[in-house]
Order: sequence, then structure tokens, then C-alpha cells
Amino acid sequence: MRLGGRIAAAIEILDVIERQNRPVKLAVREWGSAHRFAGSGDRAFIAGLVMDALRRKQSLGHAMGDTSPRALALGVVGRIWAMDVEALSEQLAADPHSPEPLTEAEITAFTRDISDAPAHILGDYPEWLAPSFDRLFGKAAGEEGAGMADRAPVDLRVNELKAEPEKTLAAVQSKIPTARAGALARSCIRIPLDRATGKSPPADAIPAYGKGWVEVQDEGSQLAGLAAGVKPGDQVLDFCAGAGGKTLELAAMTGNTGQIHAWDHDWRRMKAIWPRLQRAGVRNVQVHDGPEDELAELENKMDVVFADAPCTGTGTWRRRPDAKWRVSEGALNQRLQEQDEVLDNATKYVKPGGRLVYVTCSILPEENGDRIEAFLARYTNFKQLNSRDALIASGGLAEGAADVLAGCEEESGALQLTPHRSGTDGFFIAVMERTG
Repeated sequence: MRLGGRIAAAIEILDVIERQNRPVKLAVREWGSAHRFAGSGDRAFIAGLVMDALRRKQSLGHAMGDTSPRALALGVVGRIWAMDVEALSEQLAADPHSPEPLTEAEITAFTRDISDAPAHILGDYPEWLAPSFDRLFGKAAGEEGAGMADRAPVDLRVNELKAEPEKTLAAVQSKIPTARAGALARSCIRIPLDRATGKSPPADAIPAYGKGWVEVQDEGSQLAGLAAGVKPGDQVLDFCAGAGGKTLELAAMTGNTGQIHAWDHDWRRMKAIWPRLQRAGVRNVQVHDGPEDELAELENKMDVVFADAPCTGTGTWRRRPDAKWRVSEGALNQRLQEQDEVLDNATKYVKPGGRLVYVTCSILPEENGDRIEAFLARYTNFKQLNSRDALIASGGLAEGAADVLAGCEEESGALQLTPHRSGTDGFFIAVMERTG
């Protein structure tokens, strides 16, 4: 496919997403199934164009004076990817599958200055969330939002049950030369995207992945696991285990000793955990896929309870850009109730002197600091610890990471990671200790 046909395909997909409220990944996949002639390079280009249009929907619509699928797709090519207008016009004219030629208004919009626009437009986030962004980020709200509108790299976590970080990095670089050591977590390998129109490297296809040496896991998520401070021999409950990404990390931190209990209220989310445990060589995980009643024997016995609570997922907007335009006040309020329930239920498993670690992949203070403040008011037998100190004590930080994390520290001692601050997805990390 030539450029014009690719842009036309992106416009078609964006139209389907808008009219049918389709998730972006499903809409892209369905288009590919219906257009078998499109090669892998075509599909990657088209998907990247669609995703970038959704990432920058607010600012592109403001600059272009139009939020139609055509305006968004052309806005990405002309404004974000900064393609030369003359070359773009020539390529569109040469391809019979192209959309209509560029208008003078569109060409002008490619270079329009919108620096005086409100923060929610510059930061590409819903206007109704502006008070939350202002509260957390202040004058940096637009800049922080823009960071969450960028493309995300692929991060790998080295499984130290099977391999050392240096050896694993060399193995990954032999297949993906652009891979490099992570900046914050000692066991992180980062694979950056080298081209705006490129596709993410197939990390699960490299030999190191098949051998169980690495798992795909954002560096922020890796830091959240390290904050638990799990030690060999510990008894640990991963209370919202999901597909088991952090379960594997916690198991590696124990060196396959002690016991990791993995449970989730939605057992269907845990189906993927079994092959992951086998590939990683994990032997100390007990999976609980029934009702929470199964955990009764664990009450007051856990050294660490790790609660990666359900949330709006605002911290993952780089990877799921359509989600930010679907999040609603009703969904947020529902999540707040669920988060309080998770904390209340997780509390009873922590032994005196043990830790409760609360994590979300959100940047909204309502889901984060507010929940911890309310929790500590309800449970006076818990005190909050400094999350950065916990990470330093884990021994899992890369050189210089502590200084970076100082810029993510809140007054309470919790950490709020963001793409702009830490180069990771948005994660909130709070560590608490049971005092009695």
C-alpha cells in the first residue's frame, strides 16, 4: 500500500471507532481481517496512525478546527509526524486510493500555534478531569498530560531465577540492537521505538522470552513490585494477581523460597498465569482461583500483602489511548468503592509488623492519595512508610534511580510515577506497615 491508501484506511478505522464505539485494537484487527492484501508493514503504519490520532485527539482537533476522522489522521501526518506538505500532496495525488486532496485550511492548520490553549487541550485529556490534573500537577498539568500522549517503549523484566541482567541484555541486543538497560530498575531492559511509523518489536518472539529469561513488564510496574520489599522465605499474598506479572516478580525476589499466594476476585483474569509460571521456572506460587473464602487460613499470617487495585487505568493511556476518551465520572466513582473494598479486605491478611502495598496504574489523586488517607483514618493500626526508601532498601534500583524517584515523591511518602517524571507508565505506590 502507498501512503494515500494507508491514510484512507486509518480514516476508515477512526470512523468505525467513532460511530460504533469500538475498542481501537479490535477495530484495527477487524480492518486487517477484511483487507488481507495489507502487509505487516501496512498494518503497523495504519495502526500507529490510528493510535497517534487518538493519543492527540484533543490537541489535533483544536489545531485543525475539526475532530473528524479525516482531520485527525491528516493532523497526525502533518503536525505530529511533520511530513513535508509538498511531498504529502504529491503522494496523495499519485495514489488513487487516497482521501481527497489537502485543503488550504488543512495545510495552514499543520503549523498553527496552539501554545495558548488550555492545559487539557495541550495535555490531551478530558476536560472534566482538569481539576484532578490541576490538583496533582499544578502548572505542569498540560506537560504531564502530553507525556501520557506519547508512544510507550517496550519494557522487559529480567527473570533472575534464570539469568543475570547483563547476560540477558546481551542476548536481547543480539536480536534487537536498540535494546538498552532500564534507567530505574536494575532488572529492566527497555526497547525504544525508533520510528513514529514503526511497530513495537515482537518481544515475545526473541529466544530470551521463550527461555523464560524475560517477561514483558513496564518499568513502573517493576518498581511497584520492588517496593514490596519481599525477602527470601517471606509469606506473600498477591491479592489482585490478574495475569500474574507481579506474582512472577515477587517470586523472583524470594528466590523461589517462602510462598507466594496469587488470588484475584475475577478468576478469569488468572488463566494466563499457569504458562507464565512454568516458563519462568517459578516453584513457590500457590494459585487460588476460587472465592476469597479460600484465603481464610492466611489471615494475620502474611509478611507482605500486595494489592494492585482495580482503577481507571489513566496511567496506561500511552498504550490504550482510546480508554481516556471513554473514562467517565460514573466509572471513576465505581473504582473508588472497589479500591476501598480491596484495602479493607486485604488488611486482614497482614500480620503484625507486615506490609500492605497499595498500587494503581492511575494518576488520579482520588484513586491514590485520597484512598490511602481514608484508609489510615479507618485503620489506626497501620502507618505509612516512605515508598522511595522501600525501593532503595530492595536493592533493585539502577544507579541514579533514587534521584529520579525523589521527583516523584509525595508529601505522604507515596510515589506517583508518570511518563514525564519517570519515563514509565503512571503508577501510584504506597507502602504501609501494620503496627499492631
